[in-house]
Amino acid sequence: MSTELTGVPGSGVQNETTRIHNIGYRNYEGPRLGRAYARRSLYSQSLRGAYGLGRSAKSKVLPMILFAVMCLPAAIIVAVAVATKLKDLPLDYTRYAIVTQAVIGLFLAAQAPQSVSRDLRFKTVPLYFSRPIERIDYVLAKYGAMASALFVLTAAPLVVLYIGSLLAKMDFVDQTKGFAQGMVSVALLSVLFGGIGLVMAALTPRRGFGVAAVIATMTITYGAVSTVQAIAWETGSPEVIKWLGLFSPVTLIDGVQTAFLGATSAFPGEAGPGAGPGTVYLLVVLALVAGSYAVLMRRYRKVGL
Repeated sequence: MSTELTGVPGSGVQNETTRIHNIGYRNYEGPRLGRAYARRSLYSQSLRGAYGLGRSAKSKVLPMILFAVMCLPAAIIVAVAVATKLKDLPLDYTRYAIVTQAVIGLFLAAQAPQSVSRDLRFKTVPLYFSRPIERIDYVLAKYGAMASALFVLTAAPLVVLYIGSLLAKMDFVDQTKGFAQGMVSVALLSVLFGGIGLVMAALTPRRGFGVAAVIATMTITYGAVSTVQAIAWETGSPEVIKWLGLFSPVTLIDGVQTAFLGATSAFPGEAGPGAGPGTVYLLVVLALVAGSYAVLMRRYRKVGL
């Protein structure tokens, strides 16, 4: 279809031709899936991307190796327990993530920048915020995906330990209780570490800087706190040890599970917090989780323009 308009006296159009062409576009009349579907899709793709699924083979190597490294000690413990007919596991469920915290930190340092830094670097965030997804949807999807990826990483070896304990015919009630406490601990760890890792990674579009920031936040703080705690123990100041644990994400989780989940503390002399100081630990963890979410929302209010 075309309409031609030529010069008409008094119309202000002189010796010009205007044509309107129908090129076949039609309005979309199908279902509108909306924000919820977009948020679920972003969550799913981000979670899959944390393990390299749907990406190149090269992208799968590191996360899969780290996943295997997390599960291998659990498999060895189970094999030894079954072969020697132990009555209890040599490593508590709540202790496993603390012992393997270096592997968890490496996974977070590698995958948190991959989740958010690429969007910042290639300036695709405004495309997400066009329609129908909004800033809160993006933050919730990315935060949820990172926490879920960490939970899969930390919960899988606990499942291996639990299944192994049942195969070794250990006490069902005790093992189920310990397994439940361990799952609560790694769930809290995943939410806390996921938020901190995304905040560090979202500060820069440079993936290398994001990796360095996450490693510094998770590893250096733990090393510094552990060193000062050891000095406090050697100098006869055990009361200071439990309060020093407030300054590292790893020791925060250690303190919470020691106070409320029946775990044995990894602090020097096992001088973990009781219920009173443990409440402070829990409040600090919740404040860090809420603060991480607030920082991410503020960050993407700027970059989404």
